[in-house]
Amino acid sequence: MTTRREMLTGAGALAMIGAFAAADKVGAFPQSSRGASEIQLGCQTNAWAIDPKNFDSFLAVLEQIKQVGYAGFETGFFNLVSEFDAPETARRRIAGTGQVFFGIHIAIPFDKDDPATKLPPASLYEKVARGGAALGARHLIFSGAPAATPDELKRKIEALNAAGTFSRSLGLPLAYHNHWWEFQSKIGEIEALYAQTDPTLVSFLLDAGHAYRGGADVPEFLRAHSKRLAGLHLRDYKDGKQVPLGQGSFPLAEVAATLKQLQWKGWVLNEEEREDGTKGGLSVIDPAFQALRGAFPA
Repeated sequence: MTTRREMLTGAGALAMIGAFAAADKVGAFPQSSRGASEIQLGCQTNAWAIDPKNFDSFLAVLEQIKQVGYAGFETGFFNLVSEFDAPETARRRIAGTGQVFFGIHIAIPFDKDDPATKLPPASLYEKVARGGAALGARHLIFSGAPAATPDELKRKIEALNAAGTFSRSLGLPLAYHNHWWEFQSKIGEIEALYAQTDPTLVSFLLDAGHAYRGGADVPEFLRAHSKRLAGLHLRDYKDGKQVPLGQGSFPLAEVAATLKQLQWKGWVLNEEEREDGTKGGLSVIDPAFQALRGAFPA
């Protein structure tokens, strides 16, 4: 199962989001070096061991991501909880790296999810959404536990719509991130999530690697659902274990060709996560970027 970290307790609600949004409008914060009409290449920070109590360790990772060639990043909320109380300086230091802050991600152990909705509890996602918005994130990203019954799935869908309403009120679009279990669901969870959530409130960060592991025909899924995607996660597998992107059996070239055919434009993010907790850092991120650059040339 995908490595998850325990929730960290953080501070309360944040102010000044409106002031930061105004700063964005006048160009105070960075944009990607590639045009908005192109596919953007980003990176999840899970490949590094980051000390949540040491913000400089987080910034050092962003600098490495930049040096490799990525335009932006996504990170787990636990890496930034320490900055929620006073976000002004942290936001400017993140912006100073030149990296676009694609999203702040909530993934927690199943026993910490709301048992009624199979999602992070509202008390957590509201705090993270406020904190993420104040720090410059462009998306709030959820993962959730699998729904076992149609009633559980109905509640999960309703809760996603409610979370999307709250997140949108902060100017922070919500995207649901899948694992392989949604694709292996006996009650058709992945299709229900795409069909029954409100597209004005909920988009998706398709983890294409997890979808592939779950048995999906990823190019076909993209053809059916590309309009709902805020972005994609790409990861690769060999003999059932994750390896750097481009070194396993994931159909990277076919996925890239499908996106080109669909004229889909958005963020493609590499996630080099390991189930044993190994943090490979640049040793896995750099070859993955070379594979991405080969599939999505500038």
